[in-house]
Amino acid sequence: MNMTSPQRPIRLGYVPLNDCAPIAVAQEMGLFAKYDLNVVLSRQPGWTSVLDMFYHGQLDAAQSIAGLALVLAMGFQQEKREVTVPLYLSSQGNAITLSNKLPVEIIGDGKGLVAMLKQWKHARPFTLAATHRYSSHHILLHQWLSRHGIQVGDPRVDIIFLPPPVMARTLRSGHIDGYCVGEPWNSDTILTGDGWCPAVSSDVSFGHPEKVFLLSNEYLQQNRHEAIRLCAALLEACKVCQDPDRREELIDLLARPKYIGVSKNILRHGWNQSFDYGNGKNDVENFQIFSGGDVNRPTTDKTSWLISGLRNAGVIREGSLSSLTKIFREDLYIEAMRLSGVAV
Repeated sequence: MNMTSPQRPIRLGYVPLNDCAPIAVAQEMGLFAKYDLNVVLSRQPGWTSVLDMFYHGQLDAAQSIAGLALVLAMGFQQEKREVTVPLYLSSQGNAITLSNKLPVEIIGDGKGLVAMLKQWKHARPFTLAATHRYSSHHILLHQWLSRHGIQVGDPRVDIIFLPPPVMARTLRSGHIDGYCVGEPWNSDTILTGDGWCPAVSSDVSFGHPEKVFLLSNEYLQQNRHEAIRLCAALLEACKVCQDPDRREELIDLLARPKYIGVSKNILRHGWNQSFDYGNGKNDVENFQIFSGGDVNRPTTDKTSWLISGLRNAGVIREGSLSSLTKIFREDLYIEAMRLSGVAV
């Protein structure tokens, strides 16, 4: 493509998770270069760090949980920062993992949680971790707990928030009893024998939207054509990530220290066609989805899932949101799809 080179590098953040794969693919397999983009990647430990970087104008774009778009645009935690979501990067791909000190035979897929809590003898509550207060992981934990008779505010259960890479070791240390996170941080615990999985996210909310591509509005307004090219490159990368024939190539890429930096065996566990729960169950197809159908399109039903989930988790109030079409931009998605050569 004959395009003018950008004046400065695009500062793009990501968190070490399997679903940063489209960003790694676009960088390492030449898709950013194909669209004449100069991208500098910035590895962040967790979503709070990504949020802070946006507040301070240190990132132009990022792989992100969708809830950060609301936090920034609505000023839920600090002053407002205008941001845009032109596309989703993935669907599903999370799991709930519990300590091996908790009995599989009692808890099962969650039906035995109430019975387990009646026998709880620790001084602290039953403690679970999610990746951020405004994350899909927080929503999924509340949906799972509610399905099995434990409602928001139950004093027997505490939910705390931790960066994804520290989940496994925090569980091993005994400071938490379980967590909801994306891969490879469930597999890390399952394969070491420190925990097991009662449910993956498709068991809890089939087809739920997961990571988004988040853009600073300041960057978008100053570099609109470049931003569309950036989205087009990522849409192509998402297709690569969905191709089962590229799986080993992706595992090799993500195993590099600059991306996730864990063993290929751990990564492979979360990329298989079926996911091993660590408790004898092994029957998930399409554990994580990167492309196909409307997976990447920032539709109103995806936004509705996010808003409903956060309200049910007690995170946001009814009537606390203004128009969301200014944040979740299908028009930008359509432009990027056309540029990438994929039919809309």
